[in-house]
Amino acid sequence: MRIPVPQSHQEVFSLIGELSRALRCCQQEESFCLDLTLSQFFILHTISGKEQVPLAELHDILAVEKSTTTRMVSPLIRRGLIVQERSENDSRALNLRLTPQGEEIYERIWLCLAEFLDTIQKEIPSAERRKIYGATQTFLKAVQDACKVRGSRKKQVKGEQNGCCQGSAQR
Repeated sequence: MRIPVPQSHQEVFSLIGELSRALRCCQQEESFCLDLTLSQFFILHTISGKEQVPLAELHDILAVEKSTTTRMVSPLIRRGLIVQERSENDSRALNLRLTPQGEEIYERIWLCLAEFLDTIQKEIPSAERRKIYGATQTFLKAVQDACKVRGSRKKQVKGEQNGCCQGSAQR
């Protein structure tokens, strides 16, 4: 027997799927501009304008495992765009900062990115942009909050594969 899925759930699920597919171009490991991925540019953006950023803080910002952050940062270090240094306060902690070459590449990528962002904005009627951006932020926060709740449930029920389904299984 097939359970009835509320139309509102189908709409939200469809929207999440379509957004995921649409954003795939931004998540690919292929070069976005100047032989950097958009994720790598996001790292440069996070560090830019700051004296240094702790590597541990970058893990949280990127919301990925430590090993993934290290894998994403390593090519930027090899290319001389960022420098990794030991923290003065904690010899185990690492800090990241942009090099002068990293600052230059960061500025050049913003020019490339501006064209991409302009293309997106042209597709949204200017009179509706603020409303659409606000609604998108509200939706994004709701998804992020739901993921946090789901994540905490999964940690509470260690070893359960479907932590999100625990409540419905008990009914």
